[in-house]
Amino acid sequence: MQRRTDFYINGQWTPPVVANDFDVINPADESPFATISLGSKADVDKAVAAARTAFETWSVTSREERLALLEKLADIYAARTGEMAVAISNEMGAPMVLATQAQAAAGLGHIKAFIRTLRDFTFEHPLRDNATNEHIVYEAIGVCGLITPWNWPMNQVALKVVPATAAGCTVVLKPSEIAPMSSLLFAEFMEEAGFPAGVFNLVNGDGPTVGEAMSSHPGIDMMSFTGSTRAGTAVTKAAADTVKRVTLELGGKSPNIVFADSDLPKAVKSGALHCFNNTGQSCNAPTRMIVERSVYDDAVNIAVEMANKVEVGNPAEEGRHIGPLVSEMQYNKVQGLIEKGIDEGARLVAGGPGRPEGFNRGYYVRPTVFADVTNDMNIAREEVFGPVLSMIAFDTEEDAIQIANDTDYGLAAYIQTGDQARAQKVAKKLRAGMVLINGASRASGSPFGGYKQSGNGREGGTWGLEDFLEVKAISGWQPDA
Repeated sequence: MQRRTDFYINGQWTPPVVANDFDVINPADESPFATISLGSKADVDKAVAAARTAFETWSVTSREERLALLEKLADIYAARTGEMAVAISNEMGAPMVLATQAQAAAGLGHIKAFIRTLRDFTFEHPLRDNATNEHIVYEAIGVCGLITPWNWPMNQVALKVVPATAAGCTVVLKPSEIAPMSSLLFAEFMEEAGFPAGVFNLVNGDGPTVGEAMSSHPGIDMMSFTGSTRAGTAVTKAAADTVKRVTLELGGKSPNIVFADSDLPKAVKSGALHCFNNTGQSCNAPTRMIVERSVYDDAVNIAVEMANKVEVGNPAEEGRHIGPLVSEMQYNKVQGLIEKGIDEGARLVAGGPGRPEGFNRGYYVRPTVFADVTNDMNIAREEVFGPVLSMIAFDTEEDAIQIANDTDYGLAAYIQTGDQARAQKVAKKLRAGMVLINGASRASGSPFGGYKQSGNGREGGTWGLEDFLEVKAISGWQPDA
C-alpha cells in the first residue's frame, strides 16, 4: 500500500504539522490502497506563506519564461500519462480506456491549449485607437486557492493550475481527499518541470478544515472551486469577509431536448451513453432527456435497449464498460435517489436499485432509466451523479424550453433536431452556459461554465486565463516613452 502523507510546499515534500492519516479507497473492491494525511490550518498557513513570497518574483517573470516551464510540464505529462491513468483509475474507478483516453488525456489537452492561449494573449494595450494615453494592463491577481473534485481530477487540476501559473499567479491546491493520488503525481510533474519554489503548493485535506482555511485566508486573493453547489456556497460565504474573487464550477441537471425530426436512434443512443459515461459522474451529463411526445415511446424503447447493453466491469480490465461509483457515500446517495424515483411514481424501465448481477463488492450500480418523469420529481431536480436517466415528454417547442429551463442549474444543454434554424433559435433561449447541437463536440479553448447555481466564471481558453487576472487602467500613458 502506498504511503503519501507529505504535502508539497515551497518546492519541498513536507510532512504535515500534525499527522492525520486517511485511507484512500479503491471503489472497485472497497479496500484501501494508499494512505495520505489530512492537513490543518497550520499547513495551509505554511503553503500560503510560500506562495506569497514566490508571487513577488513569479508575477514579474516574462511570458517566455512561463511558456518554457509549461512546455516542459506538457512533455513530462505526456511521457507519464500511463502512470496518471492508473492513478485515476485506482482512486475514482474510471475504467482504463476512459482513464487513459479521456481522464488523463484531458489534463494534457488543457496544458497544451493554455500554452497556445498564453502565447497569443495581449497583456497590455491602449483602451482604443483614439485613446492611446489610456493604457490597459492585465496583471496576475495574486495567490490563488484551488479546490478540485474527484470526478474528473486532472481535467479540473489542469483547468486551474495551468492558467493561474500562466497568468503569473502562485497557487495552493487542495485536491479531493477521496481521489488525491493523481494530484500528488501532478505535483511530481511540476517539481520535475522546475517551477520555482512556492509557485505551486499542494495540501491534502477535507473541505471543513483545509477548504475553510483556504477560503477565509487573508493571504489568498482568489478562490477557484469545482464541486457541489452546497460546498461552493460554503466557499463563497467563507471568502466574503476578505472580499476575494471567487469562481465556481458547480452542479448541473442538463436537459437534452430531442425533437421528432431528429435522427431518433442516434440521438437517443448517444444521449443515453453520454449520461452513463464516467458512471454518470459528470456535472454536464445530459441527465434529463426531454422528448417530443409523438416519438416518446420509441425513444424510451431505444434508451432501455442502450441501458441494457451498457456493461459494468472492473476498471482495471480493458473494455468499454463503466466502472463503480467513487465512494460508499456516493453509492448510498444514488441508491436513495433511485428508490425515491420509484416512490414518486416514475416508471422504472431499466436498471434499478442494487448492484448489477455478479457484483457483491465494490460501489457498482445498474445503468438506470426512468420514463414518465415529471419535472417536479427529485430525480428531475437533484443532481444524481450516477448513471440514471430521466425521460420527460413534451408537446411543443415552447413546452420543451420551459421544461429545460425549469431547474436551479444552468451548466449545459443539448438539442437534437433536423432543423438547424430551430436548433439555433432554441439554443439562444436555453439558460445554460454551454449548448451542444446534434452531438457536436466542444472546440479546444471554448469556455466551460454555467448560469444560476451551476456557478460563475468560465474555465478554458482566454476566459480561463482572464479569471486569474486583474485589469488595471493607467491614464496619462505616453506610448513612445
